[in-house]
Amino acid sequence: MAHNNLLSPVSVGFISLGCAKNLVDSQVMAGTLLKNNMVLAQAPEEADVVIVNTCAFIEDAREESVDSILEACEMKVENGVKAVVVAGCMSQRYKGELAESLPEVDAIIGLDELDKVADIVSRVNAGETHLSEVAAVSRKLYDPGAFDIVFSGGPNAYLKIAEGCNHRCAFCAIPGIRGAHRSRSIESITSEAKKLLKSGYSELDLISQDTTFFGHDRDDCASLPELLCSLGELDGNFWIRMLYGYPPGISDELLTAVADIPQVCNYFDIPIQHSHPDILKAMLRANTVEPVANMAGRIRAVMPDATLRTTCLVGFPGETDEHFEHLLDFVKTTKFDHLGVFTFSPEEDTPAYDMGNCPAPEVAEDRRDKLMLAQRTILDEKASKLIGTETVALLESSLEGEADVWFARTRRLAPEVDGSVIVSGISGDAVAGSFVPIRYIGQEGYDMYAVSTEQLAVNS
Repeated sequence: MAHNNLLSPVSVGFISLGCAKNLVDSQVMAGTLLKNNMVLAQAPEEADVVIVNTCAFIEDAREESVDSILEACEMKVENGVKAVVVAGCMSQRYKGELAESLPEVDAIIGLDELDKVADIVSRVNAGETHLSEVAAVSRKLYDPGAFDIVFSGGPNAYLKIAEGCNHRCAFCAIPGIRGAHRSRSIESITSEAKKLLKSGYSELDLISQDTTFFGHDRDDCASLPELLCSLGELDGNFWIRMLYGYPPGISDELLTAVADIPQVCNYFDIPIQHSHPDILKAMLRANTVEPVANMAGRIRAVMPDATLRTTCLVGFPGETDEHFEHLLDFVKTTKFDHLGVFTFSPEEDTPAYDMGNCPAPEVAEDRRDKLMLAQRTILDEKASKLIGTETVALLESSLEGEADVWFARTRRLAPEVDGSVIVSGISGDAVAGSFVPIRYIGQEGYDMYAVSTEQLAVNS
């Protein structure tokens, strides 16, 4: 129960939904609250005030956000929570509708009001309701490193290197929510990275709406290769991973930097969305037609062991069986290491919203299933080739009740999305964030099994 007396600091609980970029926004808000002498609750239901940081990317995400908001509002009745604040993309996108449709919400704050969260929380905790602080257009660029808090829950930390997006893909509402692309300085990112490494984090995950566009908006000619070089000069044993790129951004300079800087994982997370030129043009991604076709070959020519992750979108307006077969063949031929598939979700205020000739939902679902089935075969083939080989893994957490068995990840696995390696034979003094040599011994679903070769050496 959250019945604080008047002398106790206000406690705040977070429900953070959506992507890692949103998680960083939650960190900024949490850091602001701590600097204003508030405390973070162990669980939302134990807090005085609950903040729901929402996602509004597609319909499923909006439904999850609304469900979470209603659950938080129930806590006012059942757990003694005093107020609920809604933040994030949904607040930014639906500021008017949200207040009207969810009157039980006490405050709504937008993406440019993260630094005002302490004032808002104080006011709703004191009994004010129906507050709204949402800028018309998102333009701010926060330095998350100034807030000294990480919510990843593991030995990795997310570095948001830019905000917003300049691409205008026909299906995507993000530029209208997050605003134009704006990059942080290399100095501020490197300074944040130093702090994180000093705090014991072993993997730095670079994120933004388009990581490969980093620096293009700046006057100082900053670039992603230059940023990687700066991070690669930091002391310590750690990994750097790039997430969320755009096909034309895979320049020769970037490939050289990734290949040459030891800390950078040879891991490319580049959503292609589709392979057929007609559909890419309809998606307003015509500039990706050639880069998509050549991407895997260019990357693997420089780094044969590179890991490729992508995302595809099926059921887009106008997608025919022929267009889909082109994508299916492309996926089978390219053999991505990791692949996600979405079905088209019509988003208001996007060009695709009013496009006709949309495949039936059951057709889109069937196409998604066929792509995932093809990918599963590819995944199994790649896993069988890994068995018996050796590499290094990053320890994340031990299995409950089994101190010598740990969940871990290798350079080819990004946190949260790519599965785990379950490693046995780990010594009793191991800690999360340690790097250990392993040998793969098996596979189950999306996970691999391995043994620690350190322990094998000790026991032999």
